[in-house]
Order: sequence, then structure tokens, then C-alpha cells
Amino acid sequence: MVKRLLLASPRGYCAGVERAVETVERALALYGKPVYVRKQIVHNSHVVRDLEARGAVFVDELAGVPEGATVVFSAHGIAPAVRAEADDRALTTIDATCPLVTKVHTQARRYAEAGYAIVLVGHAGHEEVEGTLGEAPDAIVLVQSAEDAERVAIPGGKPLAYITQTTLSVDETTEIVAVLRRRFPHIEGPAREDICYATSNRQWAVKELLEEVDLLLVVGSLNSSNSLRLVDVARAAGIEAHLVDDLAGIDESWLDGCETVGLTSGASAPERLVREVCDWFRARGAEVSERKPVHEDVNFKLPVELRRAERAAA
Repeated sequence: MVKRLLLASPRGYCAGVERAVETVERALALYGKPVYVRKQIVHNSHVVRDLEARGAVFVDELAGVPEGATVVFSAHGIAPAVRAEADDRALTTIDATCPLVTKVHTQARRYAEAGYAIVLVGHAGHEEVEGTLGEAPDAIVLVQSAEDAERVAIPGGKPLAYITQTTLSVDETTEIVAVLRRRFPHIEGPAREDICYATSNRQWAVKELLEEVDLLLVVGSLNSSNSLRLVDVARAAGIEAHLVDDLAGIDESWLDGCETVGLTSGASAPERLVREVCDWFRARGAEVSERKPVHEDVNFKLPVELRRAERAAA
């Protein structure tokens, strides 16, 4: 029987997710529905369904957006070719790319313009990685693991640099970068790893729980990279962990033999989903407590295109 539910802190929404979701909400208020969004604005099914109910229309590609309509680019970033296509089709665009992702794009462009070969540490197929690759496709090679780093071939005669996806495992990325530095001692990189503050903070918060829990539950959607990494952190330490989209995803058999369960949520998961899980455990007699509440004070301004449009409409 579960006696205690221990909440990790920080958890849930990061500043980039808050900015992206608010961007779609404010665009709907300004332009009316529909407002189109290329890809999921953030990787959470509940957020997407809520915005759809308000009038957002999510499309995989710009071909699904009527000419001249308003389209929001997701928090994960886009390749320059996508922006060019939007311009060609006279779309009104609002770029909700997380500023920390934009920073990685800027690094990629600068390295490429300076003649560097670039190693991008990230996961193939992830929207953030696709956008970054699009900044300098001829200069970037993707590395997904330490094994890849051992095998990767780099063009000779060029300086070398690395950049990383923002939502990776801190430990795995450290391992991959160590291999790259051993093989290529002169490789350059960012002053700090590109992994965002929220991803790092949530992983450290989980690590602090692991000595006290028998099981970790992570609230987040299956396509959320940072949520999946929280599961990986627990499993790497030998603690059973499961990703659940919401309360309905909990299999009660997981709780057999558990006295203390840890609970956290990915950076795109609404806190209401965590509260529902807490209420469910309370109803079964578990004590719910939070481990060292941590406040993150990072804030990002809304996209400049949206702020200008709102001023013009005022």
C-alpha cells in the first residue's frame, strides 16, 4: 500500500512552454478563430486538445494552411526553408520558438558561416533537431549516442564545433561530449551545454527523490523528449519509472509493494494533471508532500510579431 506520494520540484511548465501556449491564446484573442499552428505547439496532448477547443488548428505542414492565414510556429523551432515557404504563401507568421532553441540555431549559423564542421548532439526526427539541421544542412552531422560519437567521421581540414538539442539527458550528453573531446581535442562548444535550464533542473529534482522512492511516475506525453529523459534518469539509477499522459495512464499493478511513490512532470505538462494524480493518491490514504519547493524565475517576452500586432490593434 502506498503511504506517501513525494512531489519533485521544480516540475511542469517551463518559461518557453508558457510563452508558446500564451502566444496561441493571445493570437486567437487578436485574430479570432481559426489560428493555424504548425506542428504541436508543445509536446503535450492535453495542451493541444485544449487549444483546439478554443479554435486552434494544428497542421503538420504549411500546405495545410490557407493562403494569407495566420500561422504560429511551435516552440521547437523551424528550418529557414519553412520560413521562406510561409513568406512565399503570404502567411501572417508568429514565431513561438523557445528563445533557448533560437540560441542553438544562431550558434549553428555562426559556426557554419565561419567554416566549421558541426556535430549536433540530439535525437533524429525530433522537431527541434530538424529545425537546427535546416540552418546548415551541409555543415552539420547528427550524433545520437556515445557509440555514434565513437564512429562519427568528420571532414578533414575544417575546425570542429558541437551544439546540442535542448531537451537531452544531462548525463548522457556529458558522456557523448567527453567522447567527442577525447577524439577531437580541439573541438569547440558552447560555454555551457545547450540543454535548457528547465530540462536540467527537472532531472536534478528527480535525482534528489530517487533514494526515497520505490517508483517514479512522470506526467507527460509520449512525444515529449524532456519527459522521457526523466524516466531515463530514474531507470538509470535502478528505480522503476513510468511515463503517463494523465491519471488514466496509471496501472495500479505498478504500485504493488510500493510504500513511497515519486511524482514529477515534464516541462510541457499542465500542473492540473499533477493535481489530479495527487488527489487520486490522497483518496487512497497516501500522504502527499513536496520536496523542497523551488521557484524558477525565468521569463520570456512574447514573440515580437504578436506584440506589434496587439499594439496596432489597441
